[in-house]
Amino acid sequence: MKKALLLFIIVFVSLPSIHSQENYKNKHEKLIYENKDFYDVKVYPDDIKFKKHPKNIILLIGDGMGVAQVFAGITANRGMLNIATMKNIGFSKTQSADNYITDSAAGGTALACGVKTKNGVIGEDPDGNKVKSILEIAEENGKATGLVATSAITHATPASFIAHVPNRRMYEEIATDFVNSGIDVFIGGGYDFFVKRKDGRNLEKEMEDKGYSFYTSLDSVPESVKSKLAVLTAPKHNPQMPERGNMLPEATEKALDVLDGSSTEGFFLMVEGSQIDWGGHQNDVAYITRELLDFDKAVGKALEYAATHKNTLVIVTADHETGGLSNTGKSIKDGIVEGAFTVGHHTGIMVPVFAFGPGAEEFRGIYENVEIFKKMKALYNFK
Repeated sequence: MKKALLLFIIVFVSLPSIHSQENYKNKHEKLIYENKDFYDVKVYPDDIKFKKHPKNIILLIGDGMGVAQVFAGITANRGMLNIATMKNIGFSKTQSADNYITDSAAGGTALACGVKTKNGVIGEDPDGNKVKSILEIAEENGKATGLVATSAITHATPASFIAHVPNRRMYEEIATDFVNSGIDVFIGGGYDFFVKRKDGRNLEKEMEDKGYSFYTSLDSVPESVKSKLAVLTAPKHNPQMPERGNMLPEATEKALDVLDGSSTEGFFLMVEGSQIDWGGHQNDVAYITRELLDFDKAVGKALEYAATHKNTLVIVTADHETGGLSNTGKSIKDGIVEGAFTVGHHTGIMVPVFAFGPGAEEFRGIYENVEIFKKMKALYNFK
């Protein structure tokens, strides 16, 4: 009996598990970070003449990013971020349908689909009915669409824009929803959920038959590749910064290059800085700040595109705050951040919303997270 129990434990521990997708939640407390990698920020003039309504929307989600996380980035980069140049600012209330503290599935679904749902649920309302996301509605209206994430592309936030499942841990089922989605470009981790599946399906092959080009690194993507591009950069999640390099800003730039001109109707792109949240779970100021700065560089790519394509709206927000971070000291002049945490999980505090481009003023004020979906839909003039 003891031998059998030991064998079970060895096999269980050695098998790839859905729980390995959540191991970023183990605390690894680090309360000070000194930045050495400063970068310049471009400030765009206030008198840019944007179009009345956006043809394109770029939604950037800093998972777990509250005001303290933003200010950690401001401190680390000696007083300025690309995010901080955006003049239209509001706040989003993040509570889910069944909990004061949302998870990323319910938080992502609120932003993507405009409904409050239960924690853990992707793309469905509290009664289990599928609800269309802004990405799916954009597809129906002839727009090109894209997703970028530093997590697996099947993780809760990106999944909320393309999948409909009752449990966020159904990674293989989420991957299956990509097959017939019509999405034009997606870049992130999660290769194993497409090709090393329990059901034996090879989704890479199925999607190649539909015209997709699959790659496992951004460097391997030919310059000539345009629409129907999939880049799955890790078996599951991508490494944290700085190990993964400039993957997120480069992936954002590549996605914009693919989407630009893919449809005469414009595009919708969601970009997630997934691992700001993971640093919060670990109570690690260094992890948070490195990820926030990396996310901000992706925001810089989006703002640069919008400043030259005046029919493009950029929105930066979060699904929730993680860690209850406080900025407790150190130096903006030297780029040193010090913080403290109240919890190792999500909190219920409001999160910031920043906007730049046509319709940006609509995002001022305090409102429920579902309003972000509604505002995007209205600005697109979707029925």
